[in-house]
Amino acid sequence: MNTPVAGPGSGAAQPAGSAAHTPPENRAWNLLARLAAAWQAGFGDGFTGGPANTAEGAEAPAGTAPALDPRLRGCAGKICTATEALANVRPGDHVFVGTACATPRTLVAALEGLSPAPADVELVHFLTDHAVPHGMSGEPLTRFRHRCFFVGQDMRAAVRSGLADYVPISVARVPQLMAIGRIRVDVALIQVSLPDEFGYVSLGVSVDVIPAAVARARLVIAEVNPAMPRSMGDSTLHVGQIHHLVPVDTPVIEYAHPATQEQVVERIARYIGGIIDDGSTLQVGLGRFSNEALKYLADRRDLGIHSDVITDAIIPLLEKGILTGRRKTHQPGKIVTSFAMGSRRLYELIDRNPLFSFQPMEAVCDPAVLAAQHKLVSVTQAFAVDLTGQVCADQFNGSFYGGLAAQGEFLQGASRSPGGKAIICLPATEDDGRTSRIRAMLPAGEGVTIARTDVHYVITEYGIAHLFGKSVRERAVALIQIAHPACRQALFDQARALGWLPPEQALRNLRGYAVEDERPVRLRDGRELLLRPAVAGDGDAVRHLFHQMPPQDVYTRFFRKIRGLSLADVQRLCNLDFENEVALVAAAGPRDDPQVVGHAMYVVDPGTNLAETAFIVHPDWQGTGLGGWLQRQLAAQAQRRGVRGFVAEIKAGNEHMLRLARTASSQVQVEDIGGVMRVTSLF
Repeated sequence: MNTPVAGPGSGAAQPAGSAAHTPPENRAWNLLARLAAAWQAGFGDGFTGGPANTAEGAEAPAGTAPALDPRLRGCAGKICTATEALANVRPGDHVFVGTACATPRTLVAALEGLSPAPADVELVHFLTDHAVPHGMSGEPLTRFRHRCFFVGQDMRAAVRSGLADYVPISVARVPQLMAIGRIRVDVALIQVSLPDEFGYVSLGVSVDVIPAAVARARLVIAEVNPAMPRSMGDSTLHVGQIHHLVPVDTPVIEYAHPATQEQVVERIARYIGGIIDDGSTLQVGLGRFSNEALKYLADRRDLGIHSDVITDAIIPLLEKGILTGRRKTHQPGKIVTSFAMGSRRLYELIDRNPLFSFQPMEAVCDPAVLAAQHKLVSVTQAFAVDLTGQVCADQFNGSFYGGLAAQGEFLQGASRSPGGKAIICLPATEDDGRTSRIRAMLPAGEGVTIARTDVHYVITEYGIAHLFGKSVRERAVALIQIAHPACRQALFDQARALGWLPPEQALRNLRGYAVEDERPVRLRDGRELLLRPAVAGDGDAVRHLFHQMPPQDVYTRFFRKIRGLSLADVQRLCNLDFENEVALVAAAGPRDDPQVVGHAMYVVDPGTNLAETAFIVHPDWQGTGLGGWLQRQLAAQAQRRGVRGFVAEIKAGNEHMLRLARTASSQVQVEDIGGVMRVTSLF
């Protein structure tokens, strides 16, 4: 065991005299030495300093050592080369490797280069960069086993070849398992900033689970990098907690999503952005869709960030003053995260900036904090979803990709948050453009990552399905509606064969949901609502609207007395082909629980190319101009499809509907047919 080192000049005679005679530039480092000694006393001999004994074959200093950064003088006894530090790794050790853009690549490379390599060493880590060396053909060349909590690009080949074990666990639960020894950590390899005048280094862009690993490790070795930003929050270690410091001078690893012009990515991102309200708190993860969605929030106000990871995607929102965090429940005004993956621009923004609060992963993902957070929105990118809402997010066609990260905690937190939204997004098809990612049931080789109980929304490029609180039938109908049009019939047939859809259920609409046809409107009385295309999932809401109508209005609409609407009746109102049949609804309230207060539809007569129209408006919303809005939007739909005009049969004496019919066109013909007015409006 090495001798504990207190700081500069340890074991040597000190200059005589008081502090007044100490050169000013050395006073801070004398303080650092005393602080280091205090940490040493508090933690015991597990925290040692000084160079390790140089192993045979390891690099040795040659000539004059390079000048030491002044900020490292207070811990000069801990400075050594990577090979010298790693000589203390023992056979059978479990070696933790730091995370993401703070992966200590110099230390990992030196560990791989040890000769002889210590036997039976296992590397333990989350998301890493170059923790595994690869050959020219991409084959993994590591000499050690790996145990990983995330199968990123760095680990994919190693997992496939059996050199690495994937542990399907939320990274937020890892610190607890480290604390009780279920996940062993004997050595921790990390990367830190230069120390400050008090002897504290920052974990910089990756706090993650590193504090838990450091607390359990027998040996802590840190690359100390002047390029590492000093992040604020609970992100510091004292040099007394680190046994060896290995100076490196390399740029911090940068990360960028590949630029994309894909229409699929853009459409999904627009859908995500469209359901994020003012004042929401965002967790966006590393997925392309969720990061792209931030581009479509330029008109929002007072958004906040509480996320396991942040990327460059937040910078434009910061510059525009959108990320105020003013309405956050927990740490209002702060961007709370556990690690960052981005460009130098992001890292410079983080450096010493109190706007950012970096916290250990278990603190960021505290279930009570997440559930209490105001309007928490969590977005997860998935590989596949089945018709009941089960989600596969870490496996695809039998192979493991990605991992759980902390998505389970965030999705559950969002589903419990006041006004929160738990969002799953994915392309409708696999890369071949033919195989649906929405499955009737998840097959073998695609395990359930996220339970159906925790999903609010599923989004593809064909629309949004809201599942929370819905029955299996309602979920199946909603998810089929956002599948690729070419895949819907097969999914419909499978769902019916499984008994999830009744015989009278029909599949009519094979087009994508036309988000461009949504129209927010403000009525004469100041109330706001959304006019949008009707979907099959609106059936229950339209039935509820029907039961709010007085008998006279029902008779005026249907020309007969009706006591209720069957499933077939409801489908005729909502489940349309949007070619010769079009329906619009007026939805008030939140998107995930709207009240349908108006309905308008037309059906084209192929013989005349005229469309017969019908309208329903809730009694509480009549006289507000809603009928006129529905008429104008319906006319716009018809004209776009080349329809000649509208035909409506109006009960004699219904002057309101007669006036409404006249708003569609200046060419109006009225014919009295035995107490019924047949009104034709030509475009």
